Amino acid sequence: MANIKSAKKRILVSQKRADRNKAIRSKVKTAIKKVDAAIEAKNKAAASDALVKAVSEIDRATRKGIYHKNTAARKVSRLTIAVNKLA
Repeated sequence: MANIKSAKKRILVSQKRADRNKAIRSKVKTAIKKVDAAIEAKNKAAASDALVKAVSEIDRATRKGIYHKNTAARKVSRLTIAVNKLA
C-alpha cells in the first residue's frame, strides 16, 4: 500500500480510469456481438441497424482513447464487409 499522498491518489485515479475503460470496451464488444448475431441469422436489416450502433460505439471509444484509430478502423471495416456480404 502506498504511503505517499500522491501515490494514493494515483491508485484511485488509475482504478477509476481502468473501470471506465473496461465499461466502454464491454459496450463495444456487446455492439459487435449484436452485429454478428444478426449476420448469423442472415437478417440484413437488423445487421445494418446494429452496424450503425456498433460503429458509433467504436468511434466513441476511439475518441476517449480506449482504442487506437487504426484498431477502430479495422474493426469497423471488418464489420462492414461482413454485413455487405449478406446482400
